[in-house]
Amino acid sequence: MSNNEPVYITGHQHPDTDSVVSAIAYALFKRAMGIKAVPCCLGKLSNETKYLLDRFGYEEPMLLSDARKTLKEISYDEPLCVTADKTIMETINTMKETNRPGFAVVDEEKHLIGFISKSDLMDIGLGDTAHGIDLLRQTSAKNIAKTISGQLIYDDPQMHINGKVSIIALTQSGLENYEIHDRIVIMGDDPEAQIKLIEKGAGILIVVWTQAIREDVLEAAREHHCPVIISGHGSMNTSRYIYFAPEIRLVMTQKPVFFRDTDLAEEAGRKMLTTRFRNYPILDSDDHLIGYVSRYHIMNYQNKKIILVDHNEFSQSVKAVEKAQILEVVDHHRINDFATSQPVSFRNEIVGSTATIIATMYRENQIPIPQKLAGLLLGAVLSDTLLLQSPTTTRKDRETANILAALADLDVETFGREMFEATASNMNQSIQEMIVQDIKYFEISGYRTMISQAMVTSTHQLWGKERDIQRELNKLVEKKELDLLVAAFTSVSEDGSVFFAAGEQADKCFEAFPGIEDHLHVLQKGILSRKSQILPEITRVLNNS
Repeated sequence: MSNNEPVYITGHQHPDTDSVVSAIAYALFKRAMGIKAVPCCLGKLSNETKYLLDRFGYEEPMLLSDARKTLKEISYDEPLCVTADKTIMETINTMKETNRPGFAVVDEEKHLIGFISKSDLMDIGLGDTAHGIDLLRQTSAKNIAKTISGQLIYDDPQMHINGKVSIIALTQSGLENYEIHDRIVIMGDDPEAQIKLIEKGAGILIVVWTQAIREDVLEAAREHHCPVIISGHGSMNTSRYIYFAPEIRLVMTQKPVFFRDTDLAEEAGRKMLTTRFRNYPILDSDDHLIGYVSRYHIMNYQNKKIILVDHNEFSQSVKAVEKAQILEVVDHHRINDFATSQPVSFRNEIVGSTATIIATMYRENQIPIPQKLAGLLLGAVLSDTLLLQSPTTTRKDRETANILAALADLDVETFGREMFEATASNMNQSIQEMIVQDIKYFEISGYRTMISQAMVTSTHQLWGKERDIQRELNKLVEKKELDLLVAAFTSVSEDGSVFFAAGEQADKCFEAFPGIEDHLHVLQKGILSRKSQILPEITRVLNNS
Protein backbone atom coordinates (compact mmCIF):
# COMPACT_ATOMS: atom_id res chain seq x y z
CA MET A 1 0.00 0.00 0.00
CA SER A 2 1.38 3.42 -0.96
CA ASN A 3 1.90 5.67 2.06
CA ASN A 4 1.46 8.74 -0.10
CA GLU A 5 -2.11 8.06 -1.15
CA PRO A 6 -4.68 8.60 1.62
CA VAL A 7 -6.83 5.80 2.96
CA TYR A 8 -10.30 6.98 3.93
CA ILE A 9 -11.83 5.31 6.99
CA THR A 10 -15.57 5.75 7.24
CA GLY A 11 -18.59 4.55 9.13
CA HIS A 12 -22.13 4.31 7.78
CA GLN A 13 -24.68 6.84 6.60
CA HIS A 14 -26.54 8.78 9.32
CA PRO A 15 -23.52 8.24 11.59
CA ASP A 16 -23.92 7.32 15.24
CA THR A 17 -21.26 7.72 17.91
CA ASP A 18 -19.78 4.23 17.49
CA SER A 19 -19.42 4.78 13.73
CA VAL A 20 -17.66 8.13 14.03
CA VAL A 21 -15.41 7.28 16.98
CA SER A 22 -14.38 3.99 15.39
CA ALA A 23 -13.33 5.85 12.24
CA ILE A 24 -11.27 8.34 14.25
CA ALA A 25 -9.64 5.71 16.47
CA TYR A 26 -8.85 3.34 13.61
CA ALA A 27 -7.35 6.18 11.56
CA LEU A 28 -5.01 6.96 14.48
CA PHE A 29 -4.20 3.24 14.71
CA LYS A 30 -3.27 3.16 11.01
CA ARG A 31 -1.20 6.33 11.28
CA ALA A 32 0.82 4.67 14.05
CA MET A 33 1.71 2.09 11.40
CA GLY A 34 2.81 4.74 8.90
CA ILE A 35 -0.33 4.77 6.77
CA LYS A 36 -1.85 8.08 5.70
CA ALA A 37 -5.33 7.43 7.12
CA VAL A 38 -8.13 9.99 7.10
CA PRO A 39 -11.20 9.57 9.34
CA CYS A 40 -14.50 10.38 7.62
CA CYS A 41 -18.20 10.54 8.26
CA LEU A 42 -21.13 10.37 5.86
CA GLY A 43 -23.51 12.87 7.38
CA LYS A 44 -24.41 15.25 10.17
CA LEU A 45 -23.16 14.29 13.62
CA SER A 46 -25.52 13.64 16.50
CA ASN A 47 -25.57 15.75 19.66
CA GLU A 48 -24.04 12.84 21.53
CA THR A 49 -21.12 12.51 19.10
CA LYS A 50 -20.46 16.26 19.15
CA TYR A 51 -20.52 16.23 22.94
CA LEU A 52 -17.88 13.49 23.09
CA LEU A 53 -15.64 15.09 20.46
CA ASP A 54 -15.80 18.43 22.30
CA ARG A 55 -15.23 16.82 25.69
CA PHE A 56 -12.10 14.97 24.60
CA GLY A 57 -10.76 17.54 22.13
CA TYR A 58 -11.17 15.82 18.77
CA GLU A 59 -12.14 17.51 15.50
CA GLU A 60 -15.09 16.36 13.43
CA PRO A 61 -14.01 13.95 10.68
CA MET A 62 -14.12 15.13 7.10
CA LEU A 63 -17.39 14.66 5.25
CA LEU A 64 -16.96 12.00 2.54
CA SER A 65 -19.50 12.38 -0.25
CA ASP A 66 -18.32 9.89 -2.87
CA ALA A 67 -15.98 6.92 -3.16
CA ARG A 68 -14.96 8.02 -6.63
CA LYS A 69 -12.11 10.48 -7.13
CA THR A 70 -12.48 14.01 -8.38
CA LEU A 71 -9.98 15.46 -10.83
CA LYS A 72 -8.11 17.26 -8.05
CA GLU A 73 -7.53 13.88 -6.40
CA ILE A 74 -5.84 12.23 -9.39
CA SER A 75 -2.55 12.85 -11.17
CA TYR A 76 -2.65 15.59 -13.82
CA ASP A 77 -0.22 17.80 -15.76
CA GLU A 78 1.14 21.08 -14.45
CA PRO A 79 -0.61 24.34 -15.42
CA LEU A 80 1.75 25.63 -18.13
CA CYS A 81 -0.04 28.34 -20.08
CA VAL A 82 0.34 31.35 -22.37
CA THR A 83 -1.24 34.76 -22.52
CA ALA A 84 -3.32 36.02 -25.43
CA ASP A 85 -0.68 38.54 -26.55
CA LYS A 86 1.95 35.88 -27.32
CA THR A 87 2.72 35.47 -31.00
CA ILE A 88 2.14 32.24 -32.87
CA MET A 89 5.92 31.84 -33.20
CA GLU A 90 6.48 32.27 -29.46
CA THR A 91 3.77 29.73 -28.74
CA ILE A 92 5.25 27.20 -31.17
CA ASN A 93 8.66 27.59 -29.55
CA THR A 94 7.15 27.10 -26.09
CA MET A 95 5.39 23.94 -27.29
CA LYS A 96 8.73 22.59 -28.51
CA GLU A 97 10.51 23.43 -25.27
CA THR A 98 7.83 21.85 -23.06
CA ASN A 99 6.80 19.05 -25.44
CA ARG A 100 3.14 19.97 -24.98
CA PRO A 101 0.40 19.64 -27.62
CA GLY A 102 -1.47 22.72 -26.49
CA PHE A 103 -1.91 25.44 -23.91
CA ALA A 104 -4.66 27.18 -22.07
CA VAL A 105 -4.72 30.88 -22.87
CA VAL A 106 -5.17 32.92 -19.70
CA ASP A 107 -5.48 36.51 -18.58
CA GLU A 108 -3.25 38.19 -15.99
CA GLU A 109 -5.11 36.47 -13.13
CA LYS A 110 -4.83 33.05 -14.79
CA HIS A 111 -8.48 32.91 -15.72
CA LEU A 112 -9.13 30.74 -18.75
CA ILE A 113 -10.03 32.71 -21.88
CA GLY A 114 -9.15 30.23 -24.62
CA PHE A 115 -7.09 27.27 -25.78
CA ILE A 116 -4.41 26.93 -28.45
CA SER A 117 -3.33 23.56 -29.85
CA LYS A 118 -0.87 22.30 -32.46
CA SER A 119 -3.75 21.61 -34.81
CA ASP A 120 -4.84 25.25 -34.51
CA LEU A 121 -1.34 26.40 -35.42
CA MET A 122 -1.00 23.87 -38.22
CA ASP A 123 -3.79 25.67 -40.04
CA ILE A 124 -1.58 28.76 -40.20
CA GLY A 125 1.17 27.00 -42.15
CA LEU A 126 -1.02 24.73 -44.25
CA GLY A 127 -4.29 26.60 -44.47
CA ASP A 128 -5.71 29.04 -47.00
CA THR A 129 -3.53 32.13 -47.54
CA ALA A 130 -6.64 34.27 -47.16
CA HIS A 131 -6.70 33.33 -43.49
CA GLY A 132 -3.04 34.32 -43.06
CA ILE A 133 -3.69 37.64 -44.80
CA ASP A 134 -6.55 38.40 -42.44
CA LEU A 135 -4.39 37.63 -39.42
CA LEU A 136 -1.48 39.80 -40.60
CA ARG A 137 -3.88 42.68 -41.20
CA GLN A 138 -4.45 42.67 -37.40
CA THR A 139 -0.76 42.30 -36.44
CA SER A 140 1.51 45.00 -35.08
CA ALA A 141 4.85 45.95 -36.57
CA LYS A 142 6.42 45.17 -33.22
CA ASN A 143 5.26 41.55 -33.32
CA ILE A 144 6.36 41.17 -36.94
CA ALA A 145 9.84 42.45 -36.09
CA LYS A 146 10.06 40.11 -33.08
CA THR A 147 8.97 37.09 -35.11
CA ILE A 148 11.51 37.56 -37.89
CA SER A 149 14.32 38.26 -35.38
CA GLY A 150 14.46 41.81 -36.69
CA GLN A 151 14.87 45.40 -35.55
CA LEU A 152 11.93 47.77 -35.62
CA ILE A 153 13.70 50.88 -36.91
CA TYR A 154 10.57 53.00 -37.21
CA ASP A 155 7.00 52.40 -36.01
CA ASP A 156 3.95 54.49 -36.75
CA PRO A 157 0.60 54.63 -34.93
CA GLN A 158 -1.14 55.35 -38.26
CA MET A 159 0.20 52.21 -39.90
CA HIS A 160 -1.97 50.97 -42.80
CA ILE A 161 -1.70 47.33 -43.88
CA ASN A 162 -4.05 44.92 -45.61
CA GLY A 163 -2.18 41.76 -44.60
CA LYS A 164 -0.87 40.87 -48.05
CA VAL A 165 2.87 40.24 -48.49
CA SER A 166 5.05 41.07 -51.53
CA ILE A 167 8.68 40.16 -52.13
CA ILE A 168 10.34 42.63 -54.49
CA ALA A 169 12.77 41.41 -57.12
CA LEU A 170 13.82 44.30 -59.34
CA THR A 171 13.40 43.83 -63.11
CA GLN A 172 13.99 45.98 -66.19
CA SER A 173 10.64 47.62 -65.62
CA GLY A 174 11.65 48.53 -62.08
CA LEU A 175 8.75 48.82 -59.64
CA GLU A 176 6.07 49.81 -62.12
CA ASN A 177 4.38 46.40 -62.30
CA TYR A 178 4.11 45.87 -58.54
CA GLU A 179 0.86 46.57 -56.67
CA ILE A 180 2.14 47.20 -53.18
CA HIS A 181 -0.38 49.64 -51.68
CA ASP A 182 -0.96 48.79 -47.97
CA ARG A 183 1.07 45.64 -48.38
CA ILE A 184 3.90 44.26 -46.25
CA VAL A 185 6.85 44.61 -48.63
CA ILE A 186 10.09 42.63 -48.38
CA MET A 187 13.10 43.87 -50.35
CA GLY A 188 16.90 44.15 -50.35
CA ASP A 189 19.39 46.91 -49.56
CA ASP A 190 18.46 49.49 -52.23
CA PRO A 191 17.64 52.83 -50.55
CA GLU A 192 16.28 54.43 -53.73
CA ALA A 193 13.89 51.53 -54.33
CA GLN A 194 12.94 51.59 -50.66
CA ILE A 195 11.85 55.23 -50.92
CA LYS A 196 9.86 54.53 -54.09
CA LEU A 197 8.04 51.63 -52.41
CA ILE A 198 7.16 53.81 -49.44
CA GLU A 199 5.89 56.56 -51.74
CA LYS A 200 3.81 53.99 -53.66
CA GLY A 201 1.96 53.25 -50.40
CA ALA A 202 3.70 50.28 -48.84
CA GLY A 203 2.13 49.43 -45.46
CA ILE A 204 5.32 48.07 -43.86
CA LEU A 205 8.80 47.95 -45.36
CA ILE A 206 10.93 44.96 -44.35
CA VAL A 207 14.55 45.16 -45.48
CA VAL A 208 16.79 42.09 -45.74
CA TRP A 209 20.57 41.83 -45.95
CA THR A 210 21.27 45.26 -44.54
CA GLN A 211 22.68 46.74 -41.35
CA ALA A 212 21.16 50.24 -41.40
CA ILE A 213 18.48 52.39 -42.96
CA ARG A 214 19.36 55.72 -44.57
CA GLU A 215 17.86 58.82 -43.02
CA ASP A 216 16.05 59.86 -46.23
CA VAL A 217 14.31 56.48 -46.24
CA LEU A 218 13.18 57.05 -42.67
CA GLU A 219 12.00 60.55 -43.58
CA ALA A 220 9.83 59.08 -46.33
CA ALA A 221 8.56 56.43 -43.89
CA ARG A 222 7.49 59.10 -41.39
CA GLU A 223 5.77 61.14 -44.09
CA HIS A 224 3.79 58.13 -45.40
CA HIS A 225 3.20 56.35 -42.04
CA CYS A 226 5.15 53.28 -43.05
CA PRO A 227 6.98 51.28 -40.34
CA VAL A 228 10.46 50.03 -41.28
CA ILE A 229 11.99 46.76 -40.08
CA ILE A 230 15.43 45.24 -40.67
CA SER A 231 14.95 41.46 -40.81
CA GLY A 232 17.27 38.97 -39.13
CA HIS A 233 16.73 36.50 -42.00
CA GLY A 234 16.92 36.38 -45.77
CA SER A 235 13.92 36.92 -48.03
CA MET A 236 12.66 33.31 -47.99
CA ASN A 237 12.70 32.78 -44.23
CA THR A 238 11.39 36.27 -43.64
CA SER A 239 8.40 35.51 -45.86
CA ARG A 240 7.88 32.15 -44.10
CA TYR A 241 8.13 33.37 -40.53
CA ILE A 242 6.10 36.52 -40.97
CA TYR A 243 2.87 34.49 -40.96
CA PHE A 244 3.63 33.39 -37.40
CA ALA A 245 3.65 36.97 -36.10
CA PRO A 246 -0.09 37.33 -35.22
CA GLU A 247 -1.10 37.06 -31.57
CA ILE A 248 -2.72 33.79 -30.56
CA ARG A 249 -5.86 35.58 -29.39
CA LEU A 250 -6.70 35.68 -33.12
CA VAL A 251 -6.46 31.90 -33.61
CA MET A 252 -7.25 30.35 -30.21
CA THR A 253 -10.43 28.41 -29.47
CA GLN A 254 -12.43 30.91 -27.49
CA LYS A 255 -14.83 28.52 -25.74
CA PRO A 256 -12.67 25.48 -24.95
CA VAL A 257 -13.87 22.33 -23.25
CA PHE A 258 -12.67 22.36 -19.65
CA PHE A 259 -13.34 20.62 -16.34
CA ARG A 260 -13.67 21.71 -12.73
CA ASP A 261 -11.35 20.19 -10.16
CA THR A 262 -14.47 18.99 -8.33
CA ASP A 263 -15.71 17.00 -11.35
CA LEU A 264 -15.57 13.24 -10.95
CA ALA A 265 -12.76 11.66 -12.99
CA GLU A 266 -15.20 9.00 -14.13
CA GLU A 267 -17.61 11.57 -15.56
CA ALA A 268 -14.76 13.55 -17.15
CA GLY A 269 -13.65 10.38 -18.94
CA ARG A 270 -17.13 9.86 -20.39
CA LYS A 271 -17.21 13.44 -21.65
CA MET A 272 -13.78 13.04 -23.25
CA LEU A 273 -15.16 10.23 -25.40
CA THR A 274 -17.46 12.73 -27.11
CA THR A 275 -14.65 15.17 -28.04
CA ARG A 276 -11.50 15.04 -30.16
CA PHE A 277 -9.04 16.91 -27.95
CA ARG A 278 -5.89 15.47 -26.39
CA ASN A 279 -5.88 17.38 -23.11
CA TYR A 280 -8.26 19.60 -21.20
CA PRO A 281 -7.78 22.51 -18.77
CA ILE A 282 -8.79 22.02 -15.12
CA LEU A 283 -10.13 25.05 -13.23
CA ASP A 284 -10.59 25.56 -9.51
CA SER A 285 -13.59 27.22 -7.83
CA ASP A 286 -12.15 30.67 -8.64
CA ASP A 287 -11.81 29.80 -12.36
CA HIS A 288 -8.02 29.68 -12.09
CA LEU A 289 -6.10 27.20 -14.23
CA ILE A 290 -4.56 24.47 -12.02
CA GLY A 291 -3.50 21.90 -14.63
CA TYR A 292 -4.48 19.64 -17.52
CA VAL A 293 -6.11 16.23 -17.67
CA SER A 294 -5.88 13.83 -20.59
CA ARG A 295 -7.22 10.39 -21.49
CA TYR A 296 -3.94 8.98 -20.16
CA HIS A 297 -4.70 10.26 -16.66
CA ILE A 298 -8.25 8.93 -16.75
CA MET A 299 -7.14 5.49 -17.95
CA ASN A 300 -4.57 5.16 -15.15
CA TYR A 301 -6.37 6.42 -12.05
CA GLN A 302 -8.06 4.30 -9.39
CA ASN A 303 -10.87 5.33 -7.07
CA LYS A 304 -10.42 6.01 -3.36
CA LYS A 305 -8.93 3.50 -0.96
CA ILE A 306 -11.52 2.93 1.75
CA ILE A 307 -11.79 1.04 5.03
CA LEU A 308 -15.31 0.44 6.32
CA VAL A 309 -15.99 0.48 10.06
CA ASP A 310 -19.26 -0.30 11.88
CA HIS A 311 -20.97 -1.50 8.68
CA ASN A 312 -20.48 -3.76 5.70
CA GLU A 313 -23.65 -3.25 3.64
CA PHE A 314 -23.11 -1.13 0.55
CA SER A 315 -26.59 0.36 0.89
CA GLN A 316 -25.46 1.97 4.18
CA SER A 317 -22.11 3.17 2.90
CA VAL A 318 -20.69 6.08 0.93
CA LYS A 319 -21.99 6.77 -2.56
CA ALA A 320 -20.40 4.52 -5.24
CA VAL A 321 -18.61 2.43 -2.61
CA GLU A 322 -18.81 -0.55 -4.96
CA LYS A 323 -16.32 1.29 -7.22
CA ALA A 324 -13.83 1.99 -4.43
CA GLN A 325 -10.69 0.07 -3.50
CA ILE A 326 -12.04 -1.47 -0.31
CA LEU A 327 -9.10 -2.55 1.84
CA GLU A 328 -10.64 -3.63 5.14
CA VAL A 329 -13.84 -4.00 7.14
CA VAL A 330 -14.10 -3.82 10.93
CA ASP A 331 -17.67 -4.43 12.07
CA HIS A 332 -20.01 -6.09 14.54
CA HIS A 333 -23.18 -6.27 12.42
CA ARG A 334 -24.64 -8.99 10.22
CA ILE A 335 -22.86 -9.69 6.93
CA ASN A 336 -25.33 -9.08 4.13
CA ASP A 337 -24.46 -8.00 0.57
CA PHE A 338 -20.73 -7.49 0.93
CA ALA A 339 -18.66 -8.46 -2.12
CA THR A 340 -15.36 -7.20 -3.56
CA SER A 341 -13.26 -7.92 -6.64
CA GLN A 342 -10.10 -8.31 -4.53
CA PRO A 343 -9.45 -10.04 -1.18
CA VAL A 344 -9.82 -7.76 1.86
CA SER A 345 -9.12 -7.96 5.57
CA PHE A 346 -12.51 -8.58 7.21
CA ARG A 347 -12.87 -8.52 10.99
CA ASN A 348 -16.36 -9.12 12.32
CA GLU A 349 -17.00 -9.94 15.98
CA ILE A 350 -20.10 -10.64 18.04
CA VAL A 351 -19.78 -7.68 20.38
CA GLY A 352 -21.95 -4.70 21.20
CA SER A 353 -19.74 -2.01 19.68
CA THR A 354 -17.18 -1.62 16.91
CA ALA A 355 -15.20 0.56 19.32
CA THR A 356 -14.69 -2.57 21.43
CA ILE A 357 -12.98 -4.23 18.46
CA ILE A 358 -10.83 -1.17 17.72
CA ALA A 359 -9.69 -0.91 21.35
CA THR A 360 -8.82 -4.62 21.28
CA MET A 361 -6.71 -4.12 18.13
CA TYR A 362 -4.68 -1.41 19.92
CA ARG A 363 -3.96 -3.84 22.75
CA GLU A 364 -3.18 -6.73 20.38
CA ASN A 365 -0.58 -4.61 18.59
CA GLN A 366 0.78 -3.08 21.81
CA ILE A 367 -0.07 0.44 20.68
CA PRO A 368 -0.77 2.69 23.69
CA ILE A 369 -4.21 4.29 23.91
CA PRO A 370 -3.87 7.95 25.01
CA GLN A 371 -6.09 9.09 27.87
CA LYS A 372 -8.39 11.26 25.74
CA LEU A 373 -8.76 8.59 23.07
CA ALA A 374 -9.62 6.06 25.80
CA GLY A 375 -12.40 8.38 26.98
CA LEU A 376 -13.69 8.79 23.43
CA LEU A 377 -13.71 5.02 22.83
CA LEU A 378 -15.43 4.44 26.17
CA GLY A 379 -18.18 6.85 25.14
CA ALA A 380 -18.68 4.90 21.90
CA VAL A 381 -18.89 1.56 23.73
CA LEU A 382 -21.43 2.92 26.22
CA SER A 383 -23.42 4.58 23.44
CA ASP A 384 -23.79 1.47 21.29
CA THR A 385 -24.48 -0.84 24.26
CA LEU A 386 -26.86 1.64 25.95
CA LEU A 387 -24.73 1.88 29.09
CA LEU A 388 -23.94 -1.85 28.84
CA GLN A 389 -27.65 -2.65 29.21
CA SER A 390 -28.37 -3.64 25.61
CA PRO A 391 -28.92 -7.36 24.90
CA THR A 392 -26.00 -7.09 22.45
CA THR A 393 -23.59 -6.34 25.28
CA THR A 394 -20.95 -9.04 25.78
CA ARG A 395 -18.42 -9.84 28.44
CA LYS A 396 -15.76 -8.41 26.13
CA ASP A 397 -17.62 -5.07 25.94
CA ARG A 398 -17.74 -4.85 29.73
CA GLU A 399 -14.08 -5.75 30.13
CA THR A 400 -13.07 -3.29 27.42
CA ALA A 401 -15.20 -0.54 29.00
CA ASN A 402 -13.46 -1.07 32.36
CA ILE A 403 -10.00 -0.96 30.76
CA LEU A 404 -10.84 2.22 28.83
CA ALA A 405 -12.33 3.82 31.95
CA ALA A 406 -9.13 3.12 33.87
CA LEU A 407 -7.00 4.61 31.06
CA ALA A 408 -9.28 7.67 30.87
CA ASP A 409 -9.56 8.02 34.66
CA LEU A 410 -13.36 7.86 34.48
CA ASP A 411 -16.10 6.01 36.32
CA VAL A 412 -18.18 4.01 33.84
CA GLU A 413 -21.59 4.62 35.43
CA THR A 414 -21.02 8.29 36.23
CA PHE A 415 -19.57 9.08 32.82
CA GLY A 416 -22.31 7.16 31.01
CA ARG A 417 -25.06 8.95 32.91
CA GLU A 418 -23.47 12.33 32.20
CA MET A 419 -23.20 11.50 28.50
CA PHE A 420 -26.82 10.39 28.10
CA GLU A 421 -28.26 13.24 30.17
CA ALA A 422 -26.26 15.78 28.17
CA THR A 423 -27.09 14.44 24.75
CA ALA A 424 -30.37 12.49 24.78
CA SER A 425 -32.79 13.73 22.10
CA ASN A 426 -35.32 16.20 23.42
CA MET A 427 -38.33 17.97 22.00
CA ASN A 428 -36.30 21.17 21.51
CA GLN A 429 -35.01 19.41 18.42
CA SER A 430 -37.30 19.24 15.44
CA ILE A 431 -39.04 15.89 15.09
CA GLN A 432 -37.48 15.50 11.66
CA GLU A 433 -33.98 15.90 13.20
CA MET A 434 -34.75 13.30 15.85
CA ILE A 435 -35.90 10.78 13.25
CA VAL A 436 -32.99 11.09 10.80
CA GLN A 437 -30.24 11.48 13.40
CA ASP A 438 -29.66 7.72 13.64
CA ILE A 439 -31.42 5.88 10.82
CA LYS A 440 -30.38 2.88 8.73
CA TYR A 441 -31.62 1.37 5.49
CA PHE A 442 -32.34 -2.34 5.00
CA GLU A 443 -33.60 -4.36 2.03
CA ILE A 444 -35.79 -7.06 3.64
CA SER A 445 -37.58 -9.60 1.45
CA GLY A 446 -37.75 -7.03 -1.30
CA TYR A 447 -39.20 -4.33 0.97
CA ARG A 448 -37.39 -1.00 1.16
CA THR A 449 -37.10 -0.48 4.90
CA MET A 450 -35.55 2.12 7.21
CA ILE A 451 -35.29 1.86 10.99
CA SER A 452 -34.67 4.99 13.05
CA GLN A 453 -33.68 5.02 16.71
CA ALA A 454 -33.81 8.19 18.78
CA MET A 455 -32.62 8.26 22.38
CA VAL A 456 -34.89 10.20 24.77
CA THR A 457 -34.58 10.84 28.49
CA SER A 458 -38.22 9.84 28.92
CA THR A 459 -40.93 8.61 26.57
CA HIS A 460 -43.24 11.10 28.26
CA GLN A 461 -41.65 13.64 25.93
CA LEU A 462 -43.64 12.06 23.10
CA TRP A 463 -47.07 12.69 24.63
CA GLY A 464 -49.10 15.09 22.54
CA LYS A 465 -46.60 14.84 19.65
CA GLU A 466 -48.01 11.69 18.03
CA ARG A 467 -49.62 13.43 15.04
CA ASP A 468 -46.50 15.51 14.34
CA ILE A 469 -44.29 12.40 14.48
CA GLN A 470 -46.61 10.51 12.12
CA ARG A 471 -46.66 13.44 9.68
CA GLU A 472 -42.84 13.54 9.51
CA LEU A 473 -42.66 9.78 9.02
CA ASN A 474 -45.15 9.96 6.14
CA LYS A 475 -43.07 12.69 4.49
CA LEU A 476 -39.89 10.63 4.76
CA VAL A 477 -41.60 7.53 3.36
CA GLU A 478 -42.67 9.50 0.30
CA LYS A 479 -39.27 11.15 -0.13
CA LYS A 480 -37.29 7.89 0.15
CA GLU A 481 -39.94 5.75 -1.61
CA LEU A 482 -40.03 3.29 1.31
CA ASP A 483 -42.31 0.37 1.97
CA LEU A 484 -41.75 0.60 5.72
CA LEU A 485 -40.29 3.20 8.05
CA VAL A 486 -39.96 2.30 11.72
CA ALA A 487 -39.10 4.89 14.37
CA ALA A 488 -38.09 3.65 17.82
CA PHE A 489 -37.87 6.23 20.61
CA THR A 490 -35.71 4.55 23.25
CA SER A 491 -35.33 5.49 26.91
CA VAL A 492 -32.53 3.76 28.81
CA SER A 493 -33.90 4.94 32.15
CA GLU A 494 -37.30 3.39 31.34
CA ASP A 495 -35.73 0.24 29.85
CA GLY A 496 -37.78 0.28 26.67
CA SER A 497 -38.87 1.85 23.39
CA VAL A 498 -42.00 3.37 21.89
CA PHE A 499 -42.66 2.59 18.21
CA PHE A 500 -44.13 4.57 15.32
CA ALA A 501 -44.36 3.39 11.71
CA ALA A 502 -45.31 4.58 8.22
CA GLY A 503 -45.58 3.10 4.73
CA GLU A 504 -47.68 0.39 3.14
CA GLN A 505 -46.17 -2.19 5.50
CA ALA A 506 -46.60 -0.07 8.65
CA ASP A 507 -48.90 -2.67 10.23
CA LYS A 508 -45.95 -5.11 10.27
CA CYS A 509 -44.22 -2.95 12.86
CA PHE A 510 -47.14 -3.31 15.26
CA GLU A 511 -47.37 -6.99 14.48
CA ALA A 512 -43.81 -7.27 15.75
CA PHE A 513 -44.34 -4.82 18.63
CA PRO A 514 -48.10 -4.81 19.37
CA GLY A 515 -49.85 -2.12 21.34
CA ILE A 516 -52.47 -2.51 24.01
CA GLU A 517 -56.08 -2.40 22.77
CA ASP A 518 -56.40 0.84 20.76
CA HIS A 519 -53.04 2.23 21.90
CA LEU A 520 -50.27 1.46 19.39
CA HIS A 521 -47.58 3.70 20.86
CA VAL A 522 -46.90 2.04 24.18
CA LEU A 523 -43.60 1.40 25.95
CA GLN A 524 -42.15 -1.93 24.83
CA LYS A 525 -40.24 -3.00 27.94
CA GLY A 526 -36.80 -4.51 27.44
CA ILE A 527 -36.57 -3.48 23.77
CA LEU A 528 -33.38 -1.44 23.49
CA SER A 529 -31.27 -2.79 20.62
CA ARG A 530 -31.97 -2.10 16.97
CA LYS A 531 -29.43 -4.72 15.88
CA SER A 532 -30.40 -7.69 18.05
CA GLN A 533 -34.06 -6.98 18.88
CA ILE A 534 -35.78 -4.54 16.51
CA LEU A 535 -34.24 -5.59 13.18
CA PRO A 536 -34.71 -9.35 13.72
CA GLU A 537 -38.39 -8.91 14.61
CA ILE A 538 -39.09 -6.61 11.67
CA THR A 539 -37.27 -9.08 9.40
CA ARG A 540 -39.37 -11.96 10.76
CA VAL A 541 -42.73 -10.32 10.11
CA LEU A 542 -41.75 -9.07 6.65
CA ASN A 543 -40.44 -12.51 5.68
CA ASN A 544 -43.79 -14.01 6.74
CA SER A 545 -45.88 -11.49 4.79
